[in-house]
Amino acid sequence: MNQTIETLLQHRSIRSFTEDRLTQEQIHTIVDAAQMASTSSYMQAYTIMGVTDEKKKADIAEITGQDYVQNNGHLFVFCADMYRHQVKATDQQKQDMIQNIENTEHLLVSTIDATLAAQNGAIAAESMGLGMCYIGSIRNNIQRVDELLNLPPHVIPLFGMVVGYPKSKPEQKPRIPRKGIYFENEYNKEQHHALDQFDDKIRAYYENRSNNTRKDTWTDQMIRRFSNPMRMDVTTHVQNKGLNKR
Repeated sequence: MNQTIETLLQHRSIRSFTEDRLTQEQIHTIVDAAQMASTSSYMQAYTIMGVTDEKKKADIAEITGQDYVQNNGHLFVFCADMYRHQVKATDQQKQDMIQNIENTEHLLVSTIDATLAAQNGAIAAESMGLGMCYIGSIRNNIQRVDELLNLPPHVIPLFGMVVGYPKSKPEQKPRIPRKGIYFENEYNKEQHHALDQFDDKIRAYYENRSNNTRKDTWTDQMIRRFSNPMRMDVTTHVQNKGLNKR
């Protein structure tokens, strides 16, 4: 097993960091690695925002309800970006482009591009001995985050990523068994056995971990999550920014 695979298999989310800030060299290395991710049709349809203003970090931390969004080595926000592609276009060219830019396909393209870039950056950070955690809860108030970052039309904040020096190394959270994730040639809808095994494993994980022990399963978590509407304003905000309209 090579060092890259070992880094991937050792991933865990870090939510407690020292006070040390990332250097400019570290930040640039993470961004450079992110930029080398695959990108659909060479569009590079994403922007990476670095949030260094302490007031803005505090505001975003309040939105997320997570103090480590403020207390970390560096906060990145990854955005879907279909604005850059129009910057040098004439008014007529923009009119010709708009139907494509505002369709669902290019919302997916820009979201996938941003996610691939982020994962490259995450692996780069972990390979340097840093820890990281993705922050989907910036979408608790997507419009406010959008305003804080002064994002133009056709650009939306997707998720954050905090990076820094870990204070501790938490237990690694188990994943669904391979047989419940990887199917060949056709989708397998009969997943009860794999999920039963996973629920047993998760139940034991929560009961035995060193911090925040509880009785829970993956299935119960997912049923609770999807039984309560959340972030219902995201659709409207995305469409108001000119994406996913067609």
